[in-house]
Amino acid sequence: MRETPKGLRLHIGVFGRRNVGKSSLVNAVTGQPVSIVSDTPGTTTDPVEKAQELSPLGPVVFIDTAGLDDAGALGELRVKRTEKTLDRVDVALLVTEAGVFGDDEMRIAAILSERDTPFAVVVNKIDHNPPTPEFLDRIAACCDPAPPVIPVSAVQGLGLLALKEILVKLAPDDWFAEPRLVGDLLRAGELAVLVVPIDLGAPKGRLILPQVQAIRDILDSDARAMVVKERELRDALEQLTHKPALVVCDSQVVLKTAGDTPADVPMTTFSILMARFKGDLARLAEGAAAIDRLRPGDRVLIAEACTHHPLADDIGRVKIPRWLRQYAGGAIQVEVKAGAAYPEDLSPYALVIHCGACVVNRKAMLSRLYHSIRQDVPMTNYGLAISFLQGVLPRVLLPFPAARAAFEKARETWRRSPQERDVMHGGI
Repeated sequence: MRETPKGLRLHIGVFGRRNVGKSSLVNAVTGQPVSIVSDTPGTTTDPVEKAQELSPLGPVVFIDTAGLDDAGALGELRVKRTEKTLDRVDVALLVTEAGVFGDDEMRIAAILSERDTPFAVVVNKIDHNPPTPEFLDRIAACCDPAPPVIPVSAVQGLGLLALKEILVKLAPDDWFAEPRLVGDLLRAGELAVLVVPIDLGAPKGRLILPQVQAIRDILDSDARAMVVKERELRDALEQLTHKPALVVCDSQVVLKTAGDTPADVPMTTFSILMARFKGDLARLAEGAAAIDRLRPGDRVLIAEACTHHPLADDIGRVKIPRWLRQYAGGAIQVEVKAGAAYPEDLSPYALVIHCGACVVNRKAMLSRLYHSIRQDVPMTNYGLAISFLQGVLPRVLLPFPAARAAFEKARETWRRSPQERDVMHGGI
C-alpha cells in the first residue's frame, strides 16, 4: 500500500485559521514531522501533502493548508489556494480551538456541506484551553446535519484515537469497496485483450498507469489479460480459439482497433474506463455530444490533471485540436491548462475536454465536472472526444448502456434547433 498511486488514496484536507495547530495535528496523526511547526502565524504557506497508511482506512493523503485568516495581498492568494484544495478532498478536518469559531469557519463548513464532503470539527489545544459544553454545542449547530466535534491536543496526543475513529466513519461508503476499473466487466476465466501502442507517449521500459491498473484489476478478477500492439491485434484475435470477452485499446488507435475487432466482441478504450473510474461516465458522454455544435471561432479548453513535457505530436496540444478543427470546418480556439491552472470561470468555453485524470483522485475530477455543470459548460474526456471524432463512440460505449443512451439523447438534443431545444427544456 505504500506504493499506492496518489490518485487512488483517500484525500483528507486539514483546514483552519493560522496558529490553531493544523500542522501539529497532521504531524501527530501521521506520526511524522510532515509540516513545519512554529508559533509564528502563517508558517504553512502552500498545501503540504503526506501519503500515509492509516489503519483501517489504508492508503490516504493528508493535505495541510494555509490559514483561512491569512492577511495581506499574499495572504489572500494563500487563502484562495487553500479553498481550491476543497475541490479534491474526500474528507475534511476543520481545526479550531476553544472560543474560536466565526465567519471563516462557518464559510468553510458551508462549502463542505454544499459539496456533500464529510467533515469533522477538531477543537485543538484542550490541554491549555478546554472547550465548554456550550462552545461544543455551538459548533455542532453550525450546519445540518451537525458535524462530529472532536476535542484533541496534538501536542499531548489527547483524542487522536477518537479522531482516527471518526475519519473511518467519515470515509465515503464506497471507500472500503474494491475500486473497479475493468474487472467487473469480466467473469472469472474470461479474456480481455489490451491494445497498447508503443509510441512517443509510451514511457521507456514501462506502461502508462491506466494500462497497468487494468492488468492488475483483470488479474484480481481471476480473468486473463493478453497485451498486444495495434498492428498485432488482427492476427492475435484470429489465433484465439474463443472470442475475448472485451477488447480495450488506447484512444489514439481506436479507429484501427474498431476495424480489426469483430462486431460481436465488445470494445472500449482505457480513457473511457478512466471516465467511469474517476468521474461520471454518463455526464461525460453527454458532453461528447456537444462536439456536434462546435463552430469556427468557438473556444475549447483542454484540461490536463498533471504537468508533463509536451511531445512532438502531443495528444492534448496537437492531435485533439487538429481533429476538432477538421470536424468543425474551421479555426477552433484551443487553450491548454495543466495541473492546478484549471480556471474557475468556464463561461468563455463552448466545451471542456479533460484528460483521463489518472494522477488525481475521483473527488477532484467530480469537482471539476460539478463546476462545469453549474456553469452550463459541457465537459467530456480525451477518450470520449477522440472516439466521437473518429466516428466510433457508439461502438465503444456498448459495454455501458446507460452512458450510450445518455450520449444519444444529448446528441439528438444538440441536433435540434435552439427553438426546439427550448421547448424540450420547458423554455429555459
